[in-house]
Amino acid sequence: MIDRTVTKDILEYLNHFPSVTFLGPRQVGKTTLAKHIAKVYGKKKVHYFDLENENDLFVLKNNAFNFLETLKDDLVILDEVQVYPQILSTLRSVIDNNRIAGRFILLGSADLSMVKGVSESLAGRVAYREITPIHLLEALNYGIEMSTHWFKGGFPEPLLMKSDKMRNVWTESFINTYIFRDLNQFFGINLNGETTHKLWNMLAHLHSQIENKESIGRSLGLTGTTVKKYIDYMEGAYLIRRLPPWYANNGKRLTKSPKIYVRTTGVLHHLLNISDYSTLQTHPALGASWEGYVVEQVFANLPESTQMYYYRTHHGAEVDIVLVRGGTPIATLEIKYSDAPKLSKGLYECISDLDTKLNYVLTPSSRTFPLSENIEVLSLECFLRDKLGTL
Repeated sequence: MIDRTVTKDILEYLNHFPSVTFLGPRQVGKTTLAKHIAKVYGKKKVHYFDLENENDLFVLKNNAFNFLETLKDDLVILDEVQVYPQILSTLRSVIDNNRIAGRFILLGSADLSMVKGVSESLAGRVAYREITPIHLLEALNYGIEMSTHWFKGGFPEPLLMKSDKMRNVWTESFINTYIFRDLNQFFGINLNGETTHKLWNMLAHLHSQIENKESIGRSLGLTGTTVKKYIDYMEGAYLIRRLPPWYANNGKRLTKSPKIYVRTTGVLHHLLNISDYSTLQTHPALGASWEGYVVEQVFANLPESTQMYYYRTHHGAEVDIVLVRGGTPIATLEIKYSDAPKLSKGLYECISDLDTKLNYVLTPSSRTFPLSENIEVLSLECFLRDKLGTL
């Protein structure tokens, strides 16, 4: 098992909250992580229930309150809770009847606020944590090079596969399972599989671009409203990221649509038919792939209470990432796939607009050096290790 840096935070949450909920895409390692944490946490007994398993679901549907009350001294793991969202209302009563820390770990593969039938948020009783794919620092600590991690993506199974053929089989199966089963099952909806497939492929080609639902709709023969619905659910299943724009009150006309990314580069490269790392290096999507990769690595290591945006004026001046805390921009990140980056006048304009004192240019492997008084160039690895946590 690749050590996950999130483990420490989750153990702390368990010491303070009755329940901790892990959310993230399928196959990201939530179950493995939960079982590992259960061993470390040290409860005498651990009970695991998979709500996609008919036998486990039957047990919980049959007088769940009284059954869970008998396990009040143990740790209970409930996997794929979006399958039976009614369990959340029962958990509220169970927790309130015996409010002690570390009773439940809930695992979900969908944004629970979007799941049909969810009427209980467990507010005040639960800590939420998104479980991202294996991020760069975790991969490096395990001995996986950045080039491998970037090309294969962070899902544990394909990342560790030696066979390119089997990795492609895994990724194709992952995509098809979401298209033809999971999205509809998670949210209680009826999306057309072929439309979802076409849209996902189109979004791969639009990776890192500003979202234009009407343009996408025209290409697919759909309305912008329908496109929005499909993308909303893909985002709710942690397949797509919409990076929102930062609105600065500076009198300028600013872009107000999000940028859109396929969240895992392994899936992105499969959708683009990029067969290996060498092919990626000469592919037109190289820069966009690197940008999306950096966005995900920064997100996976983002300090609590810090948010990510991008900033773009109507004249085209843009900075790739703006880090914001307490409603104030604290840093900008410009992403370049060159260890000798050249910066545009537009970037300096954005930095002036945002009035950030900390500004970084992130590259694959450059040395760390100052480019100007308030702009520093450094590698992605160095930024994640040495800078991000100190902002």
